[in-house]
Amino acid sequence: MQRRDLLLPLAAAALLPGCGFQLRQAPTFAFSTIYLTVNPNSAFGAELRRNLEAGGRIRVIRDLAQRDTADVILEIIQDQRERVVLGYNANGQVREFQLRVRVRFRLRTPQDVEVLPPTELLLQQDQSYDETLALAKEQEAQLIYRNLQSDVVQQILRRLAAIKTLG
Repeated sequence: MQRRDLLLPLAAAALLPGCGFQLRQAPTFAFSTIYLTVNPNSAFGAELRRNLEAGGRIRVIRDLAQRDTADVILEIIQDQRERVVLGYNANGQVREFQLRVRVRFRLRTPQDVEVLPPTELLLQQDQSYDETLALAKEQEAQLIYRNLQSDVVQQILRRLAAIKTLG
């Protein structure tokens, strides 16, 4: 009985490569250097830069004077956080918000050849609200914004990785 319990997981592990299962790999890009037009002090810009530089495959050029030496330029056209009221209670007090992160970007070469046209990503999540817990709800909102921002960065990276040629 013990031998059978040991062989069953081994047999399952041996079948996994045959079915096409593969762990997610670091993305590969069609370029090796990139210049970002994003506020260097923003949390979004820092996270995007950190994710691009992870693994050492991409070099992010930070100096504006060297912008034209980059293979591509990622222009962040819009980076916006929004809070929209979704519902009120009987007393007219806010009960629910919708938190949104909206990012518009485009990718081009230094010669102004458009590689990726202007693209907008919009992620949103609902948040209940209670005015008696205002401080805790504000901290929760900041956490939600951070998670949405991380999701946007990952989506941008996947779109950049999907590009196979630059011209």
